[in-house]
Amino acid sequence: MRISARRLFPKASIGTYLVAMAVAIALPIFVFVALLLLQLEDNQRSTLKRETVQDAVALSRTIDRQLQDMATTLRLLSTSPELESGNYAAFHQRTETALRGNSLYVIAVDRSGQQLLNTRQDFGTPLGKAANIVDFEAAMHSGRIEASDIFKGTASGEWIYNVTLPRDEDPVAALIITQSAADLAKQVTTEGLANGWSAAVIDQGGHVVASSGPANLDPGSAFNPRILPALVASRGVFEDDRILPNTLLGYAQIPGWSWKTVIWGPIATAQSSILSTWRFLLIGGGALLLIAVLAAYAVAKQVRSTIREIADMAASMGEGHIVSPVETSVIEANQVAVALSNASFDRSQTEDRLHFVLHELVHRTKNLLTLVQAMMRQIAKQSDSVDAFQAAVADRIEGLARSIELLAREQWSGASLRRVVDIHLEAFPQSREQIDVSGEDFVLKPEAVQNFGLALHELATNSVKYGALSVPQGRVRFEWRDWQEEDRPDAMLRFIWEESGGPRVETPSRSGFGTTVIKTHAAAAFRGTVEIDFRPEGLVWVMMAQRDTLARE
Repeated sequence: MRISARRLFPKASIGTYLVAMAVAIALPIFVFVALLLLQLEDNQRSTLKRETVQDAVALSRTIDRQLQDMATTLRLLSTSPELESGNYAAFHQRTETALRGNSLYVIAVDRSGQQLLNTRQDFGTPLGKAANIVDFEAAMHSGRIEASDIFKGTASGEWIYNVTLPRDEDPVAALIITQSAADLAKQVTTEGLANGWSAAVIDQGGHVVASSGPANLDPGSAFNPRILPALVASRGVFEDDRILPNTLLGYAQIPGWSWKTVIWGPIATAQSSILSTWRFLLIGGGALLLIAVLAAYAVAKQVRSTIREIADMAASMGEGHIVSPVETSVIEANQVAVALSNASFDRSQTEDRLHFVLHELVHRTKNLLTLVQAMMRQIAKQSDSVDAFQAAVADRIEGLARSIELLAREQWSGASLRRVVDIHLEAFPQSREQIDVSGEDFVLKPEAVQNFGLALHELATNSVKYGALSVPQGRVRFEWRDWQEEDRPDAMLRFIWEESGGPRVETPSRSGFGTTVIKTHAAAAFRGTVEIDFRPEGLVWVMMAQRDTLARE
């Protein structure tokens, strides 16, 4: 026999239902609290294990970024023209200058491990074999970039480690970049961990490279040998009260390297605050529920009419109308009414902004695709092979991507001219010291960021390949300033890219895509003129542009 819902839930005031609901909820809650307190410690320990592993993985990513930066530096140095030509003195000077202030040193060695140069020492100083010959031979055997175990440096007397890049060339068979373990320790932090917790980086031999926290493990000291055999997975936790009483250890393998990161500390310290918070919340929740039961009936009379008015506002808002707040006898309800009214207005504004953003997105996407399409069409006409076409397109798109990335960070509101120059010249770190940049900074329009970035990237790329930046003694002067011409009342800007000290320049027999970008495209984009002078001593590029085509108001 079916029981009518009205018999189970007869008509009654909101106060009666609120009291009945509070009582019906209270009993299961208190039963649940008893079970929860029994399970809470186990649940929190599982959470702690997961978070400990996550902390170890986060630390491994930090160390990986440091090692990858060192590996990238080696790759760039390996392609240095000074190294290829055997001009080790120039290579030593350029490398020492580039790494000055980074606490990094570069060593070039032959296949026997004999040092050919060491930026820690003056060039020409007699040098012996590399200090860590075992790890050097292992890297040469593997043919991959590898990080060494920590060892005591011969020249510095400090605990250091190496990152080795094998090369299939002679006499420089490998490049080694070395750093003090004390500098790496700055990357190992216990910030965000519970009090009493420590962190460390361990090399393949089980020795501490760097650490922080109360454990205070010295570089080069052996990590607990009873723990290391258990750290075989890519990540995980170690928990053994016989070895580490009341302590939890999380570890992670640094991807692509032989090192591991470990996080460990007392379980009680990490769980005490969580357990106290949970108990406080449960006790407070029970007290608040009791108060709610006693106050429910008194509040119900005031709430009844308010609910109806707020419901009417919500319904009107749901239909897309902007609603005005209602005035009730309940202050909180009035706040809700004001919030609903504001929300209805914000919703209308948001819809308008959304339409505007979508329109802007479509407009900017079309412009960008048109630019890329035109660029690819021009390159295709002037490329002799598919490989040349792919290389040319990739290089230009990389330059365009730098401008777009900068604009995205600035929310497409424009960007500083000096920042645009810096971000494009960052693509050529080996030549940055050869370029002198001067001029009063101002904010470029979004369109100008893209167009100016293309021209600047093309100028720098051409100079690195064929011009002044292709040799160590070459120099480039890039400057801009305001310019006023008698026959042009509008404000102008004059940009000069002047090269000197490079190979002899000859006027090209035909104009390529690069010339189109730095001359025709630049002149059209900024409603000005561009002159290119192929002087024997170095190329000179001069652009006269209307200021209002570049500067944001």
